[in-house]
Amino acid sequence: MISSISELISDRIGAMPAGERRAAQTLIANYPLTGLKTVAEFSAAAGVSSPTILRFVARLGFQNYPEFQSALQDELAAQLQSPASRTLNPASPGSSSAVSPMLEATLDNMRETFRHLSDKQLADIAATLAGRRGKTFLIGGRFTDPLARYMAAHLAIIQPDVYHLAGQESIWRDRLIDMGKRDVVVIFDIRRYQESLVRFAEKAHQRGVQIVLFTDQWLSPIARFARHVIAGRTAVPSAWDSSAALFVVAETLIGAVTRQLEAAGAKRIRDLESLR
Repeated sequence: MISSISELISDRIGAMPAGERRAAQTLIANYPLTGLKTVAEFSAAAGVSSPTILRFVARLGFQNYPEFQSALQDELAAQLQSPASRTLNPASPGSSSAVSPMLEATLDNMRETFRHLSDKQLADIAATLAGRRGKTFLIGGRFTDPLARYMAAHLAIIQPDVYHLAGQESIWRDRLIDMGKRDVVVIFDIRRYQESLVRFAEKAHQRGVQIVLFTDQWLSPIARFARHVIAGRTAVPSAWDSSAALFVVAETLIGAVTRQLEAAGAKRIRDLESLR
Protein backbone atom coordinates (compact mmCIF):
# COMPACT_ATOMS: atom_id res chain seq x y z
CA MET A 1 0.00 0.00 0.00
CA ILE A 2 1.48 3.36 -1.08
CA SER A 3 2.03 5.86 1.71
CA SER A 4 0.80 9.41 1.29
CA ILE A 5 3.32 12.22 1.61
CA SER A 6 1.78 13.28 4.92
CA GLU A 7 2.33 9.73 6.21
CA LEU A 8 5.95 9.76 4.99
CA ILE A 9 6.47 13.02 6.85
CA SER A 10 4.96 11.58 10.01
CA ASP A 11 7.28 8.57 9.76
CA ARG A 12 10.48 10.55 9.12
CA ILE A 13 10.12 13.97 10.71
CA GLY A 14 11.88 12.80 13.87
CA ALA A 15 15.10 12.24 11.89
CA MET A 16 14.96 15.52 9.96
CA PRO A 17 17.33 18.40 10.69
CA ALA A 18 15.74 21.72 11.70
CA GLY A 19 15.50 23.16 8.18
CA GLU A 20 13.81 20.10 6.71
CA ARG A 21 11.48 19.95 9.72
CA ARG A 22 10.41 23.54 8.98
CA ALA A 23 9.76 22.53 5.37
CA ALA A 24 7.65 19.60 6.55
CA GLN A 25 5.65 21.74 8.97
CA THR A 26 5.07 24.40 6.30
CA LEU A 27 3.77 21.78 3.87
CA ILE A 28 1.44 20.21 6.46
CA ALA A 29 0.10 23.67 7.38
CA ASN A 30 -1.15 24.17 3.81
CA TYR A 31 -1.35 20.63 2.49
CA PRO A 32 -0.83 19.84 -0.34
CA LEU A 33 -0.84 23.26 -2.03
CA THR A 34 2.52 24.51 -0.73
CA GLY A 35 4.23 21.53 -2.34
CA LEU A 36 2.67 22.35 -5.70
CA LYS A 37 4.52 25.68 -5.82
CA THR A 38 7.99 26.14 -7.26
CA VAL A 39 11.02 25.21 -5.18
CA ALA A 40 11.77 28.92 -4.70
CA GLU A 41 8.22 29.66 -3.51
CA PHE A 42 8.23 26.65 -1.18
CA SER A 43 11.59 27.63 0.30
CA ALA A 44 10.44 31.24 0.82
CA ALA A 45 7.27 30.08 2.59
CA ALA A 46 9.29 27.79 4.87
CA GLY A 47 12.09 30.29 5.45
CA VAL A 48 14.76 27.82 4.31
CA SER A 49 17.03 27.50 1.29
CA SER A 50 16.06 25.82 -1.98
CA PRO A 51 18.66 23.05 -1.43
CA THR A 52 16.98 22.31 1.92
CA ILE A 53 13.66 21.77 0.11
CA LEU A 54 15.34 19.39 -2.32
CA ARG A 55 16.98 17.46 0.54
CA PHE A 56 13.59 17.28 2.26
CA VAL A 57 12.02 15.84 -0.91
CA ALA A 58 14.86 13.33 -1.25
CA ARG A 59 14.45 12.27 2.39
CA LEU A 60 10.83 11.38 1.59
CA GLY A 61 12.10 9.02 -1.11
CA PHE A 62 11.57 11.04 -4.30
CA GLN A 63 14.19 11.23 -7.04
CA ASN A 64 13.45 14.85 -7.85
CA TYR A 65 11.01 17.71 -7.25
CA PRO A 66 8.76 16.97 -10.28
CA GLU A 67 8.24 13.41 -9.01
CA PHE A 68 7.30 14.81 -5.59
CA GLN A 69 4.82 17.24 -7.17
CA SER A 70 3.32 14.50 -9.33
CA ALA A 71 2.57 12.47 -6.18
CA LEU A 72 0.96 15.52 -4.56
CA GLN A 73 -1.18 16.12 -7.65
CA ASP A 74 -2.40 12.52 -7.49
CA GLU A 75 -3.29 13.04 -3.81
CA LEU A 76 -5.12 16.28 -4.59
CA ALA A 77 -7.17 14.48 -7.26
CA ALA A 78 -8.05 11.75 -4.74
CA GLN A 79 -8.87 14.37 -2.10
CA LEU A 80 -11.42 16.02 -4.40
CA GLN A 81 -13.20 12.83 -5.46
CA SER A 82 -16.92 12.58 -4.79
CA PRO A 83 -18.83 9.31 -4.28
CA ALA A 84 -20.22 9.69 -7.79
CA SER A 85 -16.75 9.80 -9.36
CA ARG A 86 -15.09 7.15 -7.22
CA THR A 87 -14.18 3.98 -9.05
CA LEU A 88 -15.48 0.84 -7.44
CA ASN A 89 -13.05 -2.06 -7.25
CA PRO A 90 -14.49 -5.38 -8.44
CA ALA A 91 -14.75 -8.38 -6.15
CA SER A 92 -11.95 -10.90 -6.12
CA PRO A 93 -11.83 -13.34 -9.07
CA GLY A 94 -14.18 -16.24 -8.53
CA SER A 95 -16.14 -14.40 -5.87
CA SER A 96 -19.61 -12.94 -6.28
CA SER A 97 -19.45 -11.23 -2.90
CA ALA A 98 -18.23 -7.72 -2.11
CA VAL A 99 -17.68 -8.64 1.54
CA SER A 100 -14.17 -10.10 1.18
CA PRO A 101 -12.49 -7.13 -0.57
CA MET A 102 -14.31 -4.69 1.70
CA LEU A 103 -13.14 -6.56 4.78
CA GLU A 104 -9.56 -6.80 3.53
CA ALA A 105 -9.46 -3.09 2.66
CA THR A 106 -10.83 -2.17 6.08
CA LEU A 107 -8.26 -4.33 7.88
CA ASP A 108 -5.50 -2.86 5.71
CA ASN A 109 -6.71 0.63 6.60
CA MET A 110 -6.45 -0.18 10.30
CA ARG A 111 -2.97 -1.65 9.96
CA GLU A 112 -1.69 1.28 7.88
CA THR A 113 -3.25 3.86 10.18
CA PHE A 114 -1.51 2.45 13.23
CA ARG A 115 1.73 1.87 11.32
CA HIS A 116 2.01 5.64 10.82
CA LEU A 117 0.72 6.51 14.30
CA SER A 118 3.46 6.35 16.92
CA ASP A 119 3.00 5.37 20.55
CA LYS A 120 4.34 8.81 21.51
CA GLN A 121 1.72 10.57 19.39
CA LEU A 122 -1.07 8.53 20.96
CA ALA A 123 0.35 9.17 24.43
CA ASP A 124 0.61 12.93 23.78
CA ILE A 125 -3.01 13.11 22.60
CA ALA A 126 -4.23 11.04 25.55
CA ALA A 127 -2.33 13.36 27.89
CA THR A 128 -3.93 16.38 26.22
CA LEU A 129 -7.42 14.94 26.73
CA ALA A 130 -6.78 13.70 30.26
CA GLY A 131 -4.80 16.66 31.52
CA ARG A 132 -6.80 19.61 30.22
CA ARG A 133 -7.80 22.12 32.89
CA GLY A 134 -10.90 23.29 31.04
CA LYS A 135 -13.55 21.67 28.86
CA THR A 136 -13.51 19.15 26.01
CA PHE A 137 -15.77 19.65 22.99
CA LEU A 138 -16.23 17.06 20.23
CA ILE A 139 -17.70 17.57 16.78
CA GLY A 140 -17.77 15.84 13.40
CA GLY A 141 -18.97 16.22 9.86
CA ARG A 142 -21.96 14.83 8.02
CA PHE A 143 -20.76 11.22 8.22
CA THR A 144 -18.19 11.42 11.03
CA ASP A 145 -20.24 13.11 13.75
CA PRO A 146 -21.40 9.72 15.13
CA LEU A 147 -17.73 9.09 16.02
CA ALA A 148 -17.58 12.40 17.88
CA ARG A 149 -20.80 11.57 19.73
CA TYR A 150 -19.54 8.07 20.62
CA MET A 151 -16.22 9.38 21.93
CA ALA A 152 -17.93 12.18 23.88
CA ALA A 153 -20.31 9.69 25.54
CA HIS A 154 -17.35 7.73 26.92
CA LEU A 155 -15.19 10.67 27.96
CA ALA A 156 -18.13 12.31 29.75
CA ILE A 157 -18.38 9.28 32.05
CA ILE A 158 -14.78 9.50 33.28
CA GLN A 159 -14.32 13.30 33.45
CA PRO A 160 -16.53 16.39 33.78
CA ASP A 161 -17.14 19.14 31.23
CA VAL A 162 -17.22 17.01 28.07
CA TYR A 163 -19.66 18.19 25.41
CA HIS A 164 -20.75 16.91 22.02
CA LEU A 165 -21.56 19.81 19.67
CA ALA A 166 -24.63 18.91 17.65
CA GLY A 167 -27.10 20.80 15.51
CA GLN A 168 -26.55 23.68 13.13
CA GLU A 169 -23.39 25.71 12.56
CA SER A 170 -24.88 28.72 14.32
CA ILE A 171 -25.11 26.65 17.51
CA TRP A 172 -21.41 25.71 17.23
CA ARG A 173 -20.47 29.37 16.82
CA ASP A 174 -22.46 30.28 19.92
CA ARG A 175 -20.46 27.75 21.94
CA LEU A 176 -17.21 29.45 20.93
CA ILE A 177 -17.90 32.13 23.54
CA ASP A 178 -17.35 29.42 26.21
CA MET A 179 -14.01 28.26 24.74
CA GLY A 180 -10.53 29.39 25.69
CA LYS A 181 -6.89 28.40 26.09
CA ARG A 182 -7.62 25.71 28.67
CA ASP A 183 -10.05 23.87 26.41
CA VAL A 184 -9.71 21.13 23.80
CA VAL A 185 -11.80 20.59 20.67
CA VAL A 186 -11.74 17.17 18.98
CA ILE A 187 -12.83 17.41 15.33
CA PHE A 188 -13.56 14.60 12.87
CA ASP A 189 -13.34 15.66 9.20
CA ILE A 190 -12.67 13.46 6.15
CA ARG A 191 -12.95 14.11 2.42
CA ARG A 192 -14.91 15.93 1.04
CA TYR A 193 -14.00 18.29 3.83
CA GLN A 194 -16.77 20.32 5.45
CA GLU A 195 -16.26 24.05 5.08
CA SER A 196 -18.37 24.84 8.14
CA LEU A 197 -16.00 22.74 10.27
CA VAL A 198 -12.99 24.55 8.81
CA ARG A 199 -14.53 27.91 9.76
CA PHE A 200 -15.33 26.65 13.23
CA ALA A 201 -11.78 25.29 13.72
CA GLU A 202 -10.24 28.58 12.62
CA LYS A 203 -12.35 30.55 15.11
CA ALA A 204 -11.53 28.10 17.91
CA HIS A 205 -7.82 28.32 17.05
CA GLN A 206 -7.98 32.11 17.20
CA ARG A 207 -9.32 31.78 20.76
CA GLY A 208 -6.34 29.62 21.75
CA VAL A 209 -8.24 26.35 21.92
CA GLN A 210 -6.17 23.19 21.42
CA ILE A 211 -7.47 21.21 18.43
CA VAL A 212 -7.16 17.45 17.98
CA LEU A 213 -8.04 16.50 14.41
CA PHE A 214 -9.14 13.08 13.17
CA THR A 215 -8.87 13.13 9.37
CA ASP A 216 -7.81 11.01 6.39
CA GLN A 217 -4.43 10.51 4.74
CA TRP A 218 -4.97 13.56 2.49
CA LEU A 219 -5.46 15.87 5.48
CA SER A 220 -8.40 18.19 6.09
CA PRO A 221 -7.56 21.92 5.83
CA ILE A 222 -8.20 21.96 9.57
CA ALA A 223 -4.70 20.44 9.95
CA ARG A 224 -3.22 23.95 9.74
CA PHE A 225 -4.99 24.85 13.00
CA ALA A 226 -4.53 21.55 14.85
CA ARG A 227 -2.05 20.78 17.59
CA HIS A 228 -2.46 17.04 17.02
CA VAL A 229 -3.42 15.36 13.73
CA ILE A 230 -4.50 11.74 13.38
CA ALA A 231 -4.46 10.81 9.69
CA GLY A 232 -6.33 7.54 9.22
CA ARG A 233 -6.83 5.46 6.10
CA THR A 234 -10.40 5.70 4.81
CA ALA A 235 -10.44 4.45 1.18
CA VAL A 236 -12.26 1.17 0.52
CA PRO A 237 -13.75 -0.50 -2.60
CA SER A 238 -16.96 1.50 -2.28
CA ALA A 239 -18.39 4.83 -3.33
CA TRP A 240 -18.16 5.75 0.35
CA ASP A 241 -15.13 6.21 2.57
CA SER A 242 -14.82 4.09 5.70
CA SER A 243 -14.39 5.57 9.19
CA ALA A 244 -13.55 2.19 10.74
CA ALA A 245 -9.84 2.95 11.27
CA LEU A 246 -10.63 6.30 12.89
CA PHE A 247 -13.19 4.58 15.11
CA VAL A 248 -10.52 2.15 16.35
CA VAL A 249 -8.12 5.03 17.04
CA ALA A 250 -10.90 6.80 18.97
CA GLU A 251 -11.50 3.67 21.06
CA THR A 252 -7.74 3.34 21.65
CA LEU A 253 -7.63 6.91 22.97
CA ILE A 254 -10.72 6.37 25.12
CA GLY A 255 -8.91 3.46 26.76
CA ALA A 256 -5.69 5.46 27.20
CA VAL A 257 -7.50 8.42 28.77
CA THR A 258 -9.43 6.07 31.07
CA ARG A 259 -6.15 4.56 32.31
CA GLN A 260 -4.65 8.01 32.92
CA LEU A 261 -7.71 9.05 34.91
CA GLU A 262 -8.03 5.69 36.65
CA ALA A 263 -8.66 6.88 40.22
CA ALA A 264 -10.77 9.95 39.43
CA GLY A 265 -12.58 8.12 36.63
CA ALA A 266 -13.44 5.16 38.84
CA LYS A 267 -14.85 7.45 41.52
CA ARG A 268 -16.89 9.33 38.92
CA ILE A 269 -18.28 6.06 37.54
CA ARG A 270 -19.30 4.95 41.06
CA ASP A 271 -20.99 8.29 41.67
CA LEU A 272 -22.85 8.05 38.38
CA GLU A 273 -23.98 4.49 39.17
CA SER A 274 -25.31 5.64 42.53
CA LEU A 275 -27.57 8.11 40.73
CA ARG A 276 -29.23 5.46 38.59
